[in-house]
Amino acid sequence: MTYAQPTLTVRVWLKRDSGQYWPSIYHVMPSPCSCMSFNPETRRLSIGLDNGTISEFILSEDYNKMTPVKNYQAHQSRVTMIQFVLELEWVLSTGQDKQFAWHCSESGQRLGGYRTSAVASGLQFDVETRHVFIGDQSGQVTILKLEQENCTLVTTFRGHTGGVTALCWDPVQRVLFSGSSDHSVIMWDIGGRKGTAIELQGHNDKVQALSYAQHTRQLISCGGDGGIVVWNMDVERQETPEWLDSDSCQKCDQPFFWNFKQMWDSKKIGLRQHHCRKCGKAVCGKCSSKRSPIPLMGFEFEVRVCDSCHEAITDEERAPTATFHDSKHNIVHVHFDATRGWLLTSGTDKVIKLWDMTPVVS
Repeated sequence: MTYAQPTLTVRVWLKRDSGQYWPSIYHVMPSPCSCMSFNPETRRLSIGLDNGTISEFILSEDYNKMTPVKNYQAHQSRVTMIQFVLELEWVLSTGQDKQFAWHCSESGQRLGGYRTSAVASGLQFDVETRHVFIGDQSGQVTILKLEQENCTLVTTFRGHTGGVTALCWDPVQRVLFSGSSDHSVIMWDIGGRKGTAIELQGHNDKVQALSYAQHTRQLISCGGDGGIVVWNMDVERQETPEWLDSDSCQKCDQPFFWNFKQMWDSKKIGLRQHHCRKCGKAVCGKCSSKRSPIPLMGFEFEVRVCDSCHEAITDEERAPTATFHDSKHNIVHVHFDATRGWLLTSGTDKVIKLWDMTPVVS
């Protein structure tokens, strides 16, 4: 287990005979550490720093020694995300300078760059197609096609009302997950080529990190509320409908408060407008007095539905598709080891916790 503190040290923790983890080595960096990426196959550790540098080390087989390899002058300010691509020998990174860059990990040479619309806060890469996914603080996801020394803008997605905080990519199903400060996760079906976007609502605070268990098709999302949510993605989910516009309730035809003409003609006081999360119709409060979870639409919590939709939702449709767990700390970073079913969380309380997820991720 390797962990970079938001200070000047990088520490390697080893499990002792007692079953407890203790630091084996640590290395002092010239600038505070901001992010990191570790490749177990090569034991290559890439560390992003506040000064824009990426420092690389090779860890020994017994994890008791760190050997410096090279430094990349990648960014003008803090490095926000790093990803090492072994198959192409590339180091991908984003920085607070609004730059995405990729370097050759063998020569250290900068291969290319792209300026993002806002500071990037999520980074994923698909080796097969050489597509890179960049989420930023404006809520946008940018997709680029990378060549050896240039890149092409493919498209951009915008579905969040808050900044993107995390990205996760499933290369088999070709699905991208994005977490946001708006408390939601969106599943973008890129492989289906139908533009499907499924929203998942299961947190009461911003989503901080995402991991994916590919073999069981389960998504793990962690939030600032301390919640760990395990989503079953092996179900047929439905898109939430677009909210319809209307000047009056589409159930009882009572005018909304801005519809002055109908209020005058009918001599009725205008009502406040709401929307049914199931059908999307514009309804008044009286016609949408019920609440219900709609898990297949991503609503694990109870949401407003119109009375007719509430009657139509079956108990089977209300069955949860996610499990909820309390980490008891404000999670800022996670790492999931699929081979052992272990989840590592680190929080603002400066505590690292290791969880056995096999009872729920299996």
